[in-house]
Amino acid sequence: MPATPSRAEATGRNRLANLGLAVATHLDALRASPRAYLVACTWWLLKKRVRARGQFALLLGQSPRAYSYWMARQERQQALSPSSGTAPPIIALVATSGDAGALEITLQSLAAEGVRAFVIGDDVPAGMADVAAAIAAQDGPWLLPMMAGDRLATGAADAYRAAIAAEDAALVYGDDDLVDGKGLRVQPHFKPDWNSELFRHHDYLTGAAILRADSADLEAAARQTDWAGSLIAQAAGQGPVRHVRRVLHHRASRRLAALPVTPAQVAANLPPVSIIVPTRNRLDLLRTCVEGVFATRYPDIDLIIVDNDSDDPETLAWLAALPPERARVLRHPGPFNYSTINNRAVAQARGDLICLLNNDIEVIDPDWLAIMATQALRPDVGAVGARLLYPDGRIQHAGVVIGVGNAAGHAHRFVRPDEDGYFRRHNLPQFVMAVTAASLVVARDRFLAVGGLDETNFAVAFNDVDLCLRLNQRGWQSLYEPRATMIHHESVSRGHDRDPVGAARLAGEIAALQRLWKTDEIVDPFHHPQLSRAAERFAVAI
Repeated sequence: MPATPSRAEATGRNRLANLGLAVATHLDALRASPRAYLVACTWWLLKKRVRARGQFALLLGQSPRAYSYWMARQERQQALSPSSGTAPPIIALVATSGDAGALEITLQSLAAEGVRAFVIGDDVPAGMADVAAAIAAQDGPWLLPMMAGDRLATGAADAYRAAIAAEDAALVYGDDDLVDGKGLRVQPHFKPDWNSELFRHHDYLTGAAILRADSADLEAAARQTDWAGSLIAQAAGQGPVRHVRRVLHHRASRRLAALPVTPAQVAANLPPVSIIVPTRNRLDLLRTCVEGVFATRYPDIDLIIVDNDSDDPETLAWLAALPPERARVLRHPGPFNYSTINNRAVAQARGDLICLLNNDIEVIDPDWLAIMATQALRPDVGAVGARLLYPDGRIQHAGVVIGVGNAAGHAHRFVRPDEDGYFRRHNLPQFVMAVTAASLVVARDRFLAVGGLDETNFAVAFNDVDLCLRLNQRGWQSLYEPRATMIHHESVSRGHDRDPVGAARLAGEIAALQRLWKTDEIVDPFHHPQLSRAAERFAVAI
């Protein structure tokens, strides 16, 4: 009989296996993008560690072994504590698919977790009646709608019971992954905390959530074609929704996102908007931007161009020739301070809504402003940001993630709109922590209520992030709206802060952001702690 390996021997073998997996993941990245990988290595050797980590995070995250590498490194550190046993029971409602083998997989998984199961077949009302009877006989059980073929992760039931005991909620959901044809776990979905706007377009809960329901809820759901989704939607509208940041479900399939449609009529009954465009020279950019504003389909636009010491004769002549009934020009001499420039213009604006717009924005859809204004008028919304594309068509901005680079970064940067990206989120309206002021719409009274842009700490960078976070604190959540899409010739007119003075100022603004908002510590609730803080494209943190 062979000797049983000691704990030290087993640990050594695991470390060796993990090392081999790490090497294989790096080789995958090198083979897929040799130039980018070598650039990342060069940055690391030159001690440009933030830049190198961002590059490595993206490259390694694209390896087919990335999730296996993550599991090897992370899951052993996340052992679940058993529940106290005082939490209400969980009852699974399993929708049959006609595949007896898939149903058996699910039932075995539930039995292993101590979860009672009801199979909901073709006669949905009868199945729901059985569940209602079981609910009446027990002490407030929670319901878990599932599809045949899906499995609970080991310890998932205890994780749900712990969440129920710890927090008041109407619905609790977890993260999930897929099981491929070889039985391997792939494509993890590390989900945001509750995002009601995203849920309108992508049901990322059904099949991976538990909920409270009564007999009336079951009866109503039984009348729906999608009874599981109906139960989830009812619960989500009845009370707090909580997120367990763990992979609790291994799934055979998921629901897909529904790409939003722009309404046919978007510019009716909208209030006046003051569009503020700071500029200095660069008539080629400014002319394109202003012509796009003139072509915008909106009932009442108050265009304010703030000229910060332009000295180019052609630019000055063009500004002087603008028709006063279509645009006002404010002169703002002195050093460039984006916050001061815009605050001054807001003080003279007549619109109920304010639109901050960079002079390097190119309008490509005349309805962009009406779409953003409609969202900004909602009582729960603060700053609304557009989807911005680089001239080559890749995404430059799709919302801002707090904590990326220990500061803030643009989500989904360099993803193309027609790519899947991270569960199509770059194409879906959703709440975010912040949006860029390159194209931002906000109610004027809300802008003023939080004190406008911070002229002292954020003269150039992160003033938009700071503004959004202050709006969020007041209950006016930032919102990303991809149906408003424009081209952004990013920082063409101002440069990229590569000179020593600009670099020093940027470092000071990053320090201020960290001091005021702890961006080097916090986890963005619409991101995830298992997604890399080094990458703007969502990648597993390995």
